[in-house]
Amino acid sequence: MAESKKVIMLGNEAIARGAYEAGVKVSAAYPGTPSTEISECLVKYKDDLYCEWSPNEKVATEVAIGASVVGVRAMSCMKHVGFNVAADPAYTVSYMGVNGGLVIVVADDPGLYSSQNEQDTRMVARAAQLPVLEPSDSSEAKEFMKLAFDLSEKFDRPFVFRTTTRLAHSQGLVELGERVCPEDKPYVKDIRKTVMMPGNAKLRHVEIEKRNLELKEAADTLSINRVEMRDPKIGVITSGIPYQYVREALPEASVLKLGMVNPLPRKMIEDFASKVETLYIVEELDPVIEEQVKSWGISAIGKEIFTVQGEYSANMIREAILKEDLGLDQPAAAPGRPPILCPGCPHRSVYYVLNKLKLHAAGDIGCYTLGAVAPLSVVDTTICMGASISSLHGMEKAKGKEYIKNWVAVIGDSTFLHTGVNSLMNMMYNQATGTVIILDNSTTGMTGHQDHAATGKTLQGDPTYAINIPALCKAMGVKNVVEINAFDIENLEKVIKEEVAKDEVSVIITKTPCVLLSKAKKPLYTVHTDKCKRCGMCMRPGCPAMTRNADGTIHIDDTMCTGCGLCESLCKFDAIELVKEGDR
Repeated sequence: MAESKKVIMLGNEAIARGAYEAGVKVSAAYPGTPSTEISECLVKYKDDLYCEWSPNEKVATEVAIGASVVGVRAMSCMKHVGFNVAADPAYTVSYMGVNGGLVIVVADDPGLYSSQNEQDTRMVARAAQLPVLEPSDSSEAKEFMKLAFDLSEKFDRPFVFRTTTRLAHSQGLVELGERVCPEDKPYVKDIRKTVMMPGNAKLRHVEIEKRNLELKEAADTLSINRVEMRDPKIGVITSGIPYQYVREALPEASVLKLGMVNPLPRKMIEDFASKVETLYIVEELDPVIEEQVKSWGISAIGKEIFTVQGEYSANMIREAILKEDLGLDQPAAAPGRPPILCPGCPHRSVYYVLNKLKLHAAGDIGCYTLGAVAPLSVVDTTICMGASISSLHGMEKAKGKEYIKNWVAVIGDSTFLHTGVNSLMNMMYNQATGTVIILDNSTTGMTGHQDHAATGKTLQGDPTYAINIPALCKAMGVKNVVEINAFDIENLEKVIKEEVAKDEVSVIITKTPCVLLSKAKKPLYTVHTDKCKRCGMCMRPGCPAMTRNADGTIHIDDTMCTGCGLCESLCKFDAIELVKEGDR
């Protein structure tokens, strides 16, 4: 027998490893922190395994469903707000069931480290009647993934695999196993199961309710739901990362650790509750477990003493349950570090011009959301992917053509392909006016520079056809499509003035790659302080590479400067000069 190998893995790495060992053959995803690295890790395994970046989470889930229908194990990956986009197919595949195992991996973000809301995936999954597994460390992440596929095929149910930011990005010891690929399930045409028109869906709903009852019975015997009896004075029901906090804070307490959080093991919970004096339920975000347990007539303490917001901690649990005064010192006040665009970011020049023209921007999800903060202060709204264009349309329909000439919509290239295309289509169809600025930096920037349908490269690393965004806009009927370098300040200002004045839809595409895409050394700029007039024009875009000296002149940090040239274009006194690479 081969000696087992244990390695340290991040939670996302472990999830990818579990999918690999489970014999997954198709994986589709849209990058979104904290789930992005799952696909980036999975694609490194080359054995009969296909991985892709899809345009959005709905498409990714439909790709995985298609693979499942024809009999192979498949998965889709996304963050919690992406699950909203995938909800349409997810709710329906819940009725369909599976052929090959199907798992939807969803990463929640308690604490809002990188998200616009703090929703709880368990709530969505319950509404969709989808069973949910939730691991508490990297080792479980790998093993639970394998189990999820086995259970999916056993019970003819798609499974949701819930992770969180803390699990995704923390490390643990993982024992590696071999990849085991089950035989592909034969495809047998059965429209009653796979064509969800009303008559078939009614019958499938009845069938799925039967499967759900089977799952509820199985939940009481699954090894991933386990009782750890210790001191019966305190009993805790918990799952996921909070389990780790409970064990640290209450080492002597009895614990019912849930690995399956939907459906819940009712008999196990009732039995556990009967054996402890005081029962607590510790779960981050919504009282999903708590509300069900209390509805069964079981006395428990939960959100009366715990918050529904943010991440938990061992100290929080000690204070809430043990009423300990930990006497913790307040952390030292660190200097404020507001979020800011990178030095050389092409979005900065666009926002500088919009600020100068006193235009409002309906914003979107991405690096360019940072245009909302000082000193640029241009972005007025941020809702969800693709909403900048749709909300601009709503503003125009509410207030009229003249009002909207004081607004633009800003959206990134990846986000435009995600859900912005439909929004622009809606503007054209409904005879709108308004200016859309597509900030095309040739990547999915905020999540770590992943490729997308317009970059010409797949997740697999293969060259591919790159969607032509200007041509796509023209194909939808947009007559006014202008492509321009973001750092061509004078021309950019001229173009924006012209386009917002029109009584038609206009699309301006600032085609300038993200400064971080190139690893090559770049030329930089220096300031001749004897020429500097201390006017501050070069400081207005808020480049972090630029600071003021004690005498009010400007200093450029040569370790941060990327040579974008924005500052030079704003200086009217020739005080800023380009230094060639060889002059450093």
